[in-house]
Amino acid sequence: MKEEKLVEELEEKLGIKFENKDLLITAVTHSSYANENKNTEYNERLEFLGDAVLQLSISGYFFRKYPLISEGELTKKRALVVCGISLHSIGEKWGIGQYIRMSRGEELTGGRTRVSIIADCVEAVIAAIYLDKGFEVAKNFVLEVFEDIIKDAVEDKIILDYKTRLQEILQSKGITDIKYTLIRYEGPPHRRKFFVNLSFNNDSKSTGEGYTKKDAEQDAAGKALKGIDK
Repeated sequence: MKEEKLVEELEEKLGIKFENKDLLITAVTHSSYANENKNTEYNERLEFLGDAVLQLSISGYFFRKYPLISEGELTKKRALVVCGISLHSIGEKWGIGQYIRMSRGEELTGGRTRVSIIADCVEAVIAAIYLDKGFEVAKNFVLEVFEDIIKDAVEDKIILDYKTRLQEILQSKGITDIKYTLIRYEGPPHRRKFFVNLSFNNDSKSTGEGYTKKDAEQDAAGKALKGIDK
């Protein structure tokens, strides 16, 4: 997709017009694309910033809105909102996978639906909005798009994740031997990526990746769900 069309469609989905269009392009550029196209910026630094903007936006909202809730409970509720699976669900609503610039190899291995890639891209978009429009606009954007997830977290509703969905489906088929095994990890301690293998009945089904073991497991479960007759 041409950059101009990519920006135009994404701006419409996000409801925001960017002054610096390059920020949005960088936000949806995966490292694999940059590896094949030299001197191309990719979204890892924006992910880092977007995570901070997201955390502060949600933390500030909970702090002001619920003065009687303890620090520990606030931390738990915030974790439900900012986890990889929540970010992925937002990205899926946007259909952002189709806009991510990635290598052909990454695309062929399921990159456009990978939980970690989509979640990281959502964080990068949040950072792009922050840099282009300032914190107040970015914060209001976050609170609007995460509204339903925030409500579920506050009301202590169970947020059904991929692992839970997969387990329920497999157990209904009589399959209980479900294992997530850490294969390896790579990268520096502050940006470590984990790779996890999912198997059931001693049969390897999928491999997931993420910046926490939990997110890697969610990624693996999400892939496995796509191949199961529900």
